[in-house]
Amino acid sequence: MRKACKKCKIFVEGNECPLCHNSNFSDSWKGRIFILDANKSEIAKKIGITVKGEYAIKVR
Repeated sequence: MRKACKKCKIFVEGNECPLCHNSNFSDSWKGRIFILDANKSEIAKKIGITVKGEYAIKVR
């Protein structure tokens, strides 16, 4: 099961979030979004994503 950071919603493989250095994760998430270029993505701008990666849309 994949886990997502509860703060910034990026999918995490290790024990620390690479973006916010948080260790609070959730296995309960819905939807995925792939950001390839955060500077050119209108969706990334609207939801406040500044780094490329795979994100959960909703994290519980």
